[in-house]
Amino acid sequence: MFPLKIHCLWLCLLPCLAFATQPPAPGTVLNPSNVASYAEFIDETLVQLIGEGKFTLEVTATESFAIHPEFAKATQAHAGTASLPDEPGVLLNYVSGRPFPEPPSLDDPRAGDKLAWNLRYTYAGDAGKVEPFFWQYRNMKTGKIERELSFAAMTLRFKHRIVMDPVPDLPNNQSRIFNGLYLQVLDPSDIRNTQVLIHRLEDDTRQEEGWLYIGTQRRVRRLPTGQNTDSFLGSDIMIEDFLGYNGRIMDMEWRYLGTREVLLPFFRHNELDLSNRTSGTDEYRFVDFFGHGNCFPKIKWQFRTAYLIEAVPMWDQHPLSKRLYYIDAETFVPAYGRLYDNAGKLWKFAVAGYSHPDHHLAINKGTHVPVLDAVTMIDLQAEHCTTLQARTEINTTTNKASDFAVQALRTKGR
Repeated sequence: MFPLKIHCLWLCLLPCLAFATQPPAPGTVLNPSNVASYAEFIDETLVQLIGEGKFTLEVTATESFAIHPEFAKATQAHAGTASLPDEPGVLLNYVSGRPFPEPPSLDDPRAGDKLAWNLRYTYAGDAGKVEPFFWQYRNMKTGKIERELSFAAMTLRFKHRIVMDPVPDLPNNQSRIFNGLYLQVLDPSDIRNTQVLIHRLEDDTRQEEGWLYIGTQRRVRRLPTGQNTDSFLGSDIMIEDFLGYNGRIMDMEWRYLGTREVLLPFFRHNELDLSNRTSGTDEYRFVDFFGHGNCFPKIKWQFRTAYLIEAVPMWDQHPLSKRLYYIDAETFVPAYGRLYDNAGKLWKFAVAGYSHPDHHLAINKGTHVPVLDAVTMIDLQAEHCTTLQARTEINTTTNKASDFAVQALRTKGR
């Protein structure tokens, strides 16, 4: 069975090893022979996985992923305006930008809540398209791909837009949608045209709205709240995992655990050893996977500042007892984290790899948005993983509000 704890021998050796006082230099490859020396610079689960020879980690030079100047301007203009009352899920007087730009403090009892709101309102573009978008279900013991799905995905900001007209909000938004998320299965044929539509509402105290279109039945039905935590189409991912956390802030208790200088999966797409798979239109090549079971993205990692936060579900029947996130301090995107089952045992480990937008597709240059390139969700208990390869376009002009209407599900499903 795949070990859930570091081997006893490994634990016994650690005190005898000299830990590095400096992070690994660019070009360093962390492997079983040297990872213990750099354990303070990476998450403990990564230390375990590398130490057991599951994969190697290549370090690259740190560079800025500077936020968009308009987002920075909005953050500065409205600094100190937003506030948190005692009611859960309520943010007062938020206008635009990062709600709480000051560095978090362990002395602040609301630091975790503030980081959660910053995570929600981080600038990920006013619109996005991911197509094609490949998901592979992999047996980690054998590396066999058990099933592959291809998707088309879109996002659209309805409120707090930064650069795409109309700014700051789309008109005729009676439901006060903050962000729309749409996902359509393109293949395989048995679930083709299965679609998911989610409206993340501005008011966090209201239940998010979601719909599922079943292609074989040609009907739309409401997405029950409980289904957000079910396995999505048999993968190791649930709808609540989308975009790092696709749920209401009020449904979690957020705790700030401290700031760490660690290696995070940030890189330049065009400097990777990419796979031979191309998009077929512009010869875009996707990120490859390697290591044990081919469950690990073949990317590079930068030494960056991260905020460590914990999210504990308020619902006792939730399949998770907690989530642990490493949030990049500059961009506020979730880079990797641990998920614990309802019994409190480590269950899954997730990695989301981000490319610098200026070293990706031409359309992404100058957007100041980290480009989601590859994701893995590893079920450590079942020795299984779901890997994602993405061709992401930021601020695409093809996304329309009408694409995120319920009627659009029926139209596209015909």
